Amino acid sequence: MDNFVKIDTELFEKGLHRYSSISTTKEDLKTVTLEDALKHPNWSMGQKITIDSATMVNKGLEVLEAKWLFDVDVDNIQVVVQPQSIIHSMVQFNDGAVIAQLGVPDMKLPIQYAIYYPERRYLSGDRLDFGKIGQITFEDPDFEKFKGLELAYESGRIGGSMPTVLNAANEKAVAMFLNRKIGYLEIADIIEYCMSKHNTIENPTIEQILEIENWVNELIESKW
Repeated sequence: MDNFVKIDTELFEKGLHRYSSISTTKEDLKTVTLEDALKHPNWSMGQKITIDSATMVNKGLEVLEAKWLFDVDVDNIQVVVQPQSIIHSMVQFNDGAVIAQLGVPDMKLPIQYAIYYPERRYLSGDRLDFGKIGQITFEDPDFEKFKGLELAYESGRIGGSMPTVLNAANEKAVAMFLNRKIGYLEIADIIEYCMSKHNTIENPTIEQILEIENWVNELIESKW
């Protein structure tokens, strides 16, 4: 395997999908409301993961997951935006061939497959109709506008305890955003601030990971 491509299908039609266009700027994101960020055209998810989708931090967390699951360097994992929510991941092999996993946007499929793997059982529901889909489009994510994604890559490059800081800071910041205590752009600002204050532990123990989580929460509460 040469490269792992993680597809982001989770930018929004009326919330954030319009902000993924290269014609907009980071200034546009200052006006994003909680209601905007909670709207999703294709997926039905809980509030926390929906906000993670809006900031693209969820895709950053999936980059970190792919790093460990497939033993791939984070810089060989590419995130692309695919608004139709049809392609969910792709793998590029050493010879240049690419194999993609496609399906309707429904979590029942991956959940069932995880339960019965490696067997594939019948699952009722919608099926892809490529004639009706018409086209599948891609675009690169804007790392400046979606800073949380870049921070996830950075935490993966640093390694050690830094991804713990990223995750803990994001959990706290999203909870604050859901309670209308901070603005949308402050989520990434909080993550970046916590990462800048952390002294990385190369191989943290479970106890140290829990201590880091508490430290992150206290740090955020002291500043915000």
